[in-house]
Amino acid sequence: MYGVIIMSYELAINNSADFWLKLDQLVTTSNLKIDRPKGTSHPRYPSLIYPLDYGYLEDTRSGDRDNIDVWLGSLSGKAVTAFICSVDLEKRDTEIKILVGCTYQESREILNIHNIGFQSAILLVRDEVVAV
Repeated sequence: MYGVIIMSYELAINNSADFWLKLDQLVTTSNLKIDRPKGTSHPRYPSLIYPLDYGYLEDTRSGDRDNIDVWLGSLSGKAVTAFICSVDLEKRDTEIKILVGCTYQESREILNIHNIGFQSAILLVRDEVVAV
């Protein structure tokens, strides 16, 4: 019925450096607009307070047909430190959220936000961050 594609773990690891560099390039060549500053409430869910600045990369496209979402952490620089893949059954979509300059603790806090209600998410953390 369906063909099965098997990708070895080794191949995924060998290609990961290029993936992270391309994410860095996407971030550094885009205008980052923060529309939900740290400490503000979510417009639809007022009890959700943003622990970090949250915004998007202008003129990009994500799974929800909107701009790519970005969380901005406390580390200096614009290097991508991780990203979140999420599924939202209420919105019936999947998305990625790019984490820029986030510590591991900040990344875990963001992951928890995307694992409530109708949402579920996984966190992929970059092994080694390159200064951007």
